[in-house]
Amino acid sequence: MTTSQAFLPFTKPTIDEETISAVAEVLRSGWLTSGPNVKALETLLSEYFGGRPVRTFNSGTCTMEIALRIAGIGPGDEVITTPNSWVATANVIIEVGATPVFVDIDPKTHNIDLNRVEAAITDRTRAIIPVHMCGLPCDMDQLYAIAEKYSLRVVEDAAQAIGSTWRGRRIGSFGDFASFSFQVNKNVMTAEGGCLVLNNDEEARLAEKYRLQGVSRSGLDGIDVDVLGGKYNMTDIAAAIGLGQMRRLEEFNTKRHQLAQHYFECFGSQFEEQTGAELPVADFTDSNWHMFHIVLPERVVRANFMQQMLDLGIGLGYHYRAIHLFTLYRERGFTDGMFPIAERIGKQIVTLPLFPAMNESDVERVVSAVKSCLQ
Repeated sequence: MTTSQAFLPFTKPTIDEETISAVAEVLRSGWLTSGPNVKALETLLSEYFGGRPVRTFNSGTCTMEIALRIAGIGPGDEVITTPNSWVATANVIIEVGATPVFVDIDPKTHNIDLNRVEAAITDRTRAIIPVHMCGLPCDMDQLYAIAEKYSLRVVEDAAQAIGSTWRGRRIGSFGDFASFSFQVNKNVMTAEGGCLVLNNDEEARLAEKYRLQGVSRSGLDGIDVDVLGGKYNMTDIAAAIGLGQMRRLEEFNTKRHQLAQHYFECFGSQFEEQTGAELPVADFTDSNWHMFHIVLPERVVRANFMQQMLDLGIGLGYHYRAIHLFTLYRERGFTDGMFPIAERIGKQIVTLPLFPAMNESDVERVVSAVKSCLQ
């Protein structure tokens, strides 16, 4: 199969001229590292999340690690998480010296199955890191009921969930720690970056130390280091991009909703029955529609399907292979068959194109190609 149509990637950032001009102004100013734009972005994000303290970083990954460190989690502790995520979600647990404990996922939402979590809790369990997959939130009521019952800290991996809601409240505006990614494919991006929503000013001050070598300053020349920090600060260049993106977040998410709705219309009500493939949850209340996944039927070899789609000029992703099947985690005792739902979905899932610059004809082209390839 071949095509003469332009290549359609699975994602592409939308960057307007105002943002490009803002980045140019930062470059002209000579203040390229953390400065006034970082402060402005943190203020804007704090307002967005209901006045909670927010600190920005050079990735979403380090925000989860720092949240665990602020919570005092380290060697001897266990942290429950999902095997269905980017590997960073589990890596940060190992990074602080704790032990990751996986719980299988819900076959429809692809989020951690909260009904299985209590069985995984031991006297060493200190925290849980749930993931709001594709921007579809976990059941926040059930999540925090479990956390309260067992006195667990929660670090929400909300990397994909900016603009998502739960019962009318924005993810990140309530709860415990919330980590957001601003990597280039996210609904708000800074090329690379992220932010951590914290509970109080004391945690925010500690986060500032952890993101810059543990340093605290006073006066013109006062400096001290009392914790072991890293180098995780966001640049003003990245923050300028983020300010431009935040200005258009509602517009971007509205367009994503419209495109996702058109996907369902084009696939039709008989698609799953006719092909054996699985569509995502059609949530148009809480999800920000960061990505649109389908799960291929077992008879289809994913790599072959992806190549066929590429031959038609359509790019795909897959999010994600089950974490416990990577060599690093096999060496820690995890094996095939431990989390069968995550393993099946991780083997067969594909991510279809979904980004604000698309139009309905792009969706129609993708759906037509999917149906053709599945035949």
